[in-house]
Amino acid sequence: MRQAGEVIPTPSSSAAGGRHPWARIAAWLIDWVVIIAWAGVVAAVAIPLYLTGVLGALPIWAANLLSAAVLVVPVTLALAWGESRGATLGKRVMRLRVAEEDHVRIGYPRAVARNALKIAAPWLVGHAAVYAIVATSAAGEPPAWVWVLTGVAYLLPIVWIVTLFVGSGRPPYDRVTRTQVSPAPGR
Repeated sequence: MRQAGEVIPTPSSSAAGGRHPWARIAAWLIDWVVIIAWAGVVAAVAIPLYLTGVLGALPIWAANLLSAAVLVVPVTLALAWGESRGATLGKRVMRLRVAEEDHVRIGYPRAVARNALKIAAPWLVGHAAVYAIVATSAAGEPPAWVWVLTGVAYLLPIVWIVTLFVGSGRPPYDRVTRTQVSPAPGR
């Protein structure tokens, strides 16, 4: 097993400059199948608790915090664990790997940062938007800031996807964390 900091052999780049946006999107969708399975497990526990009134008594902010703690944080940490070992399940299936810009394997802290930006940030903004809509719509039309927050929740993943196809093909979270996704050796 490769260790963090170990140089990973680089495959030759393709005619498209080594870009592979559709493979990355397919890997992302495979990872989301696993994430949805986890959400199903959480829902199997949470729905009975909600229906019996255990969770219904929580204030909106506490419900948002609880959902982040049982959904967003475990998913972010699990994806980071996979990437710190070279690839998530989806990336392994699609024969991709994550590394630093200089092809050195990323460590767990960098993988956590990468997934916090890629997954947790949009997900948490989305949760905050939904809870804000619920909290403010009882008094009438939700205020403008709620719609701005909702727009940001949609905008972030759209930007992540669009940037796979333009420029360097590296989304902002790859640039910020100085990481890259490339074909796995032997591909």
